[in-house]
Amino acid sequence: MLKFDHVSFSYPGMEQTVKDLSFEVHAGEVVAMIGSNGAGKSTVSRLANGLLRPDSGHVYVDGEDTGKVRTSAIAKKIGFLFQNPDRQICQNTVREEIAFGPQVQGVPQDEIERRTEEMLQTFELDGDWFPFTRSRGERQRIALASVLACNPRLVILDEPTTGLDYRECIRIMDYITGLSFEKGLTVLMVSHDMELVQEYAQRVLVLTDGRLVDEGPTGRIMKDMSVLGQAHVLPAQIPMLALRFGDKFSDVYTVEEMAEAIHREKAAVTGEKGGKGASS
Repeated sequence: MLKFDHVSFSYPGMEQTVKDLSFEVHAGEVVAMIGSNGAGKSTVSRLANGLLRPDSGHVYVDGEDTGKVRTSAIAKKIGFLFQNPDRQICQNTVREEIAFGPQVQGVPQDEIERRTEEMLQTFELDGDWFPFTRSRGERQRIALASVLACNPRLVILDEPTTGLDYRECIRIMDYITGLSFEKGLTVLMVSHDMELVQEYAQRVLVLTDGRLVDEGPTGRIMKDMSVLGQAHVLPAQIPMLALRFGDKFSDVYTVEEMAEAIHREKAAVTGEKGGKGASS
């Protein structure tokens, strides 16, 4: 669905921000991109949706070279959620905001109304709200609803849970990953939240200084302290705890798996002690 083929890019008067970058995100995957500030994550996101064009190399979206098609054509396939929702909200009511994208795409009016009502219900929004009077978390939900109303094939989420409380975060991510599972939506998530990455990403791209230092299954990346150290990030709490506990916890990544492993080890220790008592 998304392919970077030896892509390099630099802003005018600056050193290269992205350096000979190659990776693929396959249809239906939920992939996280991690790295410290300045690693090039936001630039990669803008290269992916055609807002920026590479200095060298090629970016392909659904097999099409973004350098050879209009940005408007790319926008029909890719939805982009900015870290700051105020950068993309532009209408006077929530209902108008959600309907705006499909209208620009030329979607029939009855379908626009159906999608709009579906998004209002899904994200528990009032269509008559003036968006800029709402809380940061509500504005983030409004922006995401407007993106998903366009029925993109790939969604790029730049820090998608900024300003959301834990309950809102889980609800939104469950919904997005549900679309991936049920409808084949492809998700590229840029995040500093390793708990979020651990919980929802199937695969992780690790960037530092504009280069891809590693990529692979989330579980492996989360326990590779060398790779995470290069990206200046720490693993999620449970994988970090499992690393401290040693080899017997090598297959532990979630709270449930940790609880099961502790119970297993406790039972093993109790059984050893019981055996010794019986023999004496």
